[in-house]
Amino acid sequence: MDNCIFCGIVAGDAPANIVLDTDDILAFLDIRPVTRGHVLVIPKAHSTDLESLEPSIGQAMFDAGQQIAKALRRSDLRADGSNLVLNDGKAAFQTVFHTHLHVVPRWNGDKLRFVAGFLTRRPKNQEATAEAIRAGMERLAAEDHR
Repeated sequence: MDNCIFCGIVAGDAPANIVLDTDDILAFLDIRPVTRGHVLVIPKAHSTDLESLEPSIGQAMFDAGQQIAKALRRSDLRADGSNLVLNDGKAAFQTVFHTHLHVVPRWNGDKLRFVAGFLTRRPKNQEATAEAIRAGMERLAAEDHR
């Protein structure tokens, strides 16, 4: 879709720190993270919201989100948990109109107030963070093959 930054990332025309790439799904670090390791999971085919999202692709997005959340626990970021959030429409604070799932790592005692975090987002060492998550994905894959 024209002028969609996420479609640009899928096409390779815009930069991103990619942590997962499948046939249908792309996951990359948010450029304005709520916490370190905040990942966006998107369908490669443009979809503006849940209304236009194919259910099987939605399932693939949440499957990827679950895998990334598990990888964040095993990564050097050592997350204690994650928020998986999909903002559907402007009223729900969606700002990029390409369906996307936020995977936001959380730590015990982090005191993050979730909505306030969306207002004060700053990138933190993006490449090292992406590498830590990719390493967690590898550790998770190794566990799955045992």
